[in-house]
Amino acid sequence: MAGTSGSEESYDYVVVGAGSAGCVLANRLSADPSKRVLVLEAGGSDDWIWFHIPVGYLFAIGNPRSDWMFRTQPQPGLGGRAIAYPRGKVIGGSSAINAMIYMRGQAADYDGWRQLGLPGWGWDDVLPAFMAMEDHVSPPNAFHRSGGEWRVEYPRVRWDILDAFQAAATECGIARVDDFNTGDNEGVSYFQVNQKRGRRWSAARGFLKPALGRPNLRLQTGAMTERIVVEDGRATGVVYRVGDQKRLARAGEVVLASGAVGTPQLLELSGIGDGARLADLGIPVLRHLPGVGENLQDHLQIRPVFKVEGVRTLNVDYRSLWKRAAMGVEYALFRTGPLTMAPSQLGAFTRSSPDYATPNLQFHVQPLSLDKFGDPLHDFPAFTASVCNLRPASRGSIHATSPDPAAAPAISPNYLGEDEDRRVASDALKLVRRIVAAPALARYRPQEFRPGAHLVSDEDLSRAAGEVASTIFHPVGTAKMGQADDPMAVLDARLRVRGIAGLRVADASAMPRITSGNTNSPTMMIAEKAAAMMLEDARG
Repeated sequence: MAGTSGSEESYDYVVVGAGSAGCVLANRLSADPSKRVLVLEAGGSDDWIWFHIPVGYLFAIGNPRSDWMFRTQPQPGLGGRAIAYPRGKVIGGSSAINAMIYMRGQAADYDGWRQLGLPGWGWDDVLPAFMAMEDHVSPPNAFHRSGGEWRVEYPRVRWDILDAFQAAATECGIARVDDFNTGDNEGVSYFQVNQKRGRRWSAARGFLKPALGRPNLRLQTGAMTERIVVEDGRATGVVYRVGDQKRLARAGEVVLASGAVGTPQLLELSGIGDGARLADLGIPVLRHLPGVGENLQDHLQIRPVFKVEGVRTLNVDYRSLWKRAAMGVEYALFRTGPLTMAPSQLGAFTRSSPDYATPNLQFHVQPLSLDKFGDPLHDFPAFTASVCNLRPASRGSIHATSPDPAAAPAISPNYLGEDEDRRVASDALKLVRRIVAAPALARYRPQEFRPGAHLVSDEDLSRAAGEVASTIFHPVGTAKMGQADDPMAVLDARLRVRGIAGLRVADASAMPRITSGNTNSPTMMIAEKAAAMMLEDARG
């Protein structure tokens, strides 16, 4: 093909992206030895210690070695701020730098997808896919199994301040529960985490690396995919670049797993998207699909911080050289202690008001505080009671800004863009204050540092929420599934791009609506189902 150098390659499947979804696809598709699979990853390998020690997220987020360093456009709902939008730049993708929280969401999320006219996506349909991947530390039961690739364990560190917050939540009517992953996640509990014996268990460790010995699977890192090749209405391969060499990989089927940021950008660079938008960028239109890049949903993390007294927090421990040394020794000897910490250990799901049939708020409670991830911890003892609206009404977008695939896309989540979201934000802050004022926390004399106890009106609280909030790293929906009569649907229920044969999307961008919780494992579930569909279709 003109414009490429080197030999032309040929595969049954080309997977674009070796993140959470791509690692699952690589494993499952290459399990058939008759299928040749190429996986293209623009980032690098995970040969850095902080990809594996759980607390390494503190060093990985905001580091160009491990993070694509995206930023949003200025957001009116955040007081005009532009914020960092971390995405993993490594095999394993964001599962190599994320919070490691294992969360499926609510049964009602998936039943809602089915009710949108998407057969095969109800709770009873997706639960087997979650379980097929799982290697849970607990004895097998109706919701968990062992023996899969996706390791799930319980935290290996506890904090008195978090135990006290859990007790305070129960005093406010949020019941203690043992498991958030049964389809009903209402309650307060410690999160389950994707770790194995105190080490991060990324999608690359679980799915990709064990499969790399297969002769029919090839991984290419440092590979920037420039466009999908479409001939006579069918995707026949991709053009990608390694260094200054451009290559062509032919494929029987191309599957995009570049995430809610990368997938819509690549579709647009390939001429698939809103025709007028593509024309403005000088990109020839192959398929007019106005939904590409639209429908962005994300969980906005409101981060109230409370100073405390007489209790240990990571803020103080981390500033003490001898305590840091002790943490290192504990981790080296026992794989326990603060170095095994996920960013949030304690979670809670509840309702902001009786108007909601299922919990619409999620708490991520942390025994630390900082202005934003990547910044130093505060120099006083404190905890953060992060809370997010699980089902935001606001919708944003992600779009290519240039025909150059290396140019960052325009990310505009439109946080707090709807009255309902501002009301939920105000109610969430009021609930945080009720929990912190409960008797179980009184002995630690919590004092509100942010946003500030002087703010009391709904208007002040919703504005303040935007001033202290940031993403909790859950972008989804930018190439959504939908019925044929939905003009904004990019995919059908089998994840096929409408109007382009031989092309699918199998990542978080496929979600029509965001799930009620952390989105990493639901994204991997989508990939699990996608691989099964692809292999089924190949068998005819």
